[in-house]
Amino acid sequence: MTSTITKPDSLQREAETAPQLFDDWFDPIEAAVRDRARQFIEELIRSELDAALARPRYGRSKAVGEEERAGVAGHRHGSRTRSLAGTFGPVEIAVPRARLNTAEGRTSEWKSQALRAYQRRTLAADALIASTYLAGTNTRRVRRALAALFGGAVGKDTVSRTWRKVKSDWDAWNVRSLAEEPIVRLILDGTVVRVRLDRKATAISLLVVLGVRDDGQKVLLAIKSMGGESAEAWRAVLDDLIKRGLRDPEFLIVDGAPGLDKAIAAVWDGVPVQRCTVHKHRNLLAHAPERLHEEITADYADMIYAATCEEIATRRKAFIRKWRLKHRAVADSLEEAGERLFSFTRLPPSQWRSVRTTSGGKRQERYAAIAVVHEGGKPLQLFKFINKETFDSLDVPEDN
Repeated sequence: MTSTITKPDSLQREAETAPQLFDDWFDPIEAAVRDRARQFIEELIRSELDAALARPRYGRSKAVGEEERAGVAGHRHGSRTRSLAGTFGPVEIAVPRARLNTAEGRTSEWKSQALRAYQRRTLAADALIASTYLAGTNTRRVRRALAALFGGAVGKDTVSRTWRKVKSDWDAWNVRSLAEEPIVRLILDGTVVRVRLDRKATAISLLVVLGVRDDGQKVLLAIKSMGGESAEAWRAVLDDLIKRGLRDPEFLIVDGAPGLDKAIAAVWDGVPVQRCTVHKHRNLLAHAPERLHEEITADYADMIYAATCEEIATRRKAFIRKWRLKHRAVADSLEEAGERLFSFTRLPPSQWRSVRTTSGGKRQERYAAIAVVHEGGKPLQLFKFINKETFDSLDVPEDN
């Protein structure tokens, strides 16, 4: 015989309404900030209405003739209370109401541009909810994690709606036109991230393309999970960029993956290619015992970071001559890269630092994007690479 024990509804309601940790903590600073935030929001909306009516509350405009008043576009008619949750917490605000005169002689309800109709959270609050969800937790845990900040105003349905908004913006960003982007260089790199999918640790390969505008600004163009770094995977990424209107680049910076080299040869044959000097340094160390690593690093740095093209050529010959005798695998690895390792010398010396490696893009930009692995339409794992500019471009006020 089996018995089913259920918790009575009264006990469940009592548990939900029981005092929680931190419930009796009063912070005068937080309370004062929240009150000031409420006052500021109300004043912001009142000022917006004053501008629409061309007069302040209880104010009168200058008379024109005997009956008309210039600039009066309507009239106020009370206010209503709205709930708004932001990074300052939940607040109740009084939103003024007004009727505006129309050209047809009728009136229409005034709508605030600062506080949209049916808006319950600020964009920054939505970004916080989405960021917590993107960290790898589920909707119910997000609700518990943010309960203290939002006063329990964020439920699992709210988290789901916020995520769907981010996902739709991300999908639109993925197909945006690149025809107007003044891209002169591309940084193409494959990176592997360790993630947990279905409670199992695994590695996901991401293909990343950063563009460099003619003013030197870096911008993310694409980040794709293609299952690897094969020539076919890279070709699909490059074809998508071209389809979206990307102009032919003047210079390419790559990580040296064979699949990427084949894809570039098929699409942009003849464009100068710079092999990442950081990746090649790792290759050299992988071909030598650890006791030689320090010496290899010093010789390699002297060659790569020499001040002039002539010094680089001289030290390159010296490096190959020395290591061919001391540890031939190191010299062979350097020669394998060929002239692509030194393509940066075609550019002015002032630009060498920014074009020698793909790793500079990672340090400075921190790839900004969200890649999603789906199973039956359900997001199982999210990867977030933080970059404020790109996350803002997803219209969510920005790289488990």
